[in-house]
Amino acid sequence: MRNKQFIYHAMAGVTTVIWGTTFVSSKVLLNAGLSPAEIMFERFLLGYLFLWLLYPRLPRFHSLHDELIFAGMGIFGGSLYFLAENSALVYAQTSDVSLICASVPLVTAILTHLVLGEQLSRKFRLGSLFAMTGVALVVLNGNFVLKLSPLGDILAFAAICCWAVYCLLMRKLRYQYNTLVITRRVFLYGLLTLAPYFLFTPFRFDISVMSRPEVWGNLLFLGIIASSLCYVMWNSAMRSLGIIRTNSYLYFTPVVTIVTAAFVLSEHIGIYIVTGAALILLGLWIAGRKT
Repeated sequence: MRNKQFIYHAMAGVTTVIWGTTFVSSKVLLNAGLSPAEIMFERFLLGYLFLWLLYPRLPRFHSLHDELIFAGMGIFGGSLYFLAENSALVYAQTSDVSLICASVPLVTAILTHLVLGEQLSRKFRLGSLFAMTGVALVVLNGNFVLKLSPLGDILAFAAICCWAVYCLLMRKLRYQYNTLVITRRVFLYGLLTLAPYFLFTPFRFDISVMSRPEVWGNLLFLGIIASSLCYVMWNSAMRSLGIIRTNSYLYFTPVVTIVTAAFVLSEHIGIYIVTGAALILLGLWIAGRKT
């Protein structure tokens, strides 16, 4: 039993490391000219097709109640989440977006308290104070005159709220269906709910851009590894370890992102970002001890 639990902890840890690099990977694609919606659509399409190879069974209609939950998971954990996250990367530094998104365990716990009535401990409140102070340092980045351009930060916060809703919806179905079935269903509804977006902003497919190694290489990484494989591992971990415990691994996402961004994008890591990162990780660790 202990060895089995270790496997799920390893799945959550590996997924966190991989997801920590996706901010940088998405930034590379944005710099290459792809839009946030195009990145999300191509990423989920590749992931959906790969899951068909892993689980080649025809889909069947579930109960209307379950299908609505699947649709909600596809919207909040798919289309809305990635549109908000990738759009945030257009307006903010990769490190900033990752650090804000690292507070998703706190948002998930707060939402669990509001929806399910679970009490928040004193350690949780203290950890929240440390973490939010760190987020403020990262967002301001030394500019305490409050001359802000908040759009990227608002989009990043919207993304973590969407992910928190996805996790709550996952609680309802995690024991009823195969993890591959859940993940593939989420991808399907994510693609379907994103499609109307292209009625207003046409989908572009520039072969000269798509043929560049850094473009198709990052798309394959995001679609097959960071989406299909990581979603399966993450959903499996949530099924075994629980939502709060699994989400606690996201505390370490910004560390991976900051290091990756420094090497790949040559982004500057100032003292405020480092201090903010330390406070966020300390706060999230304190808050996560009780939960």
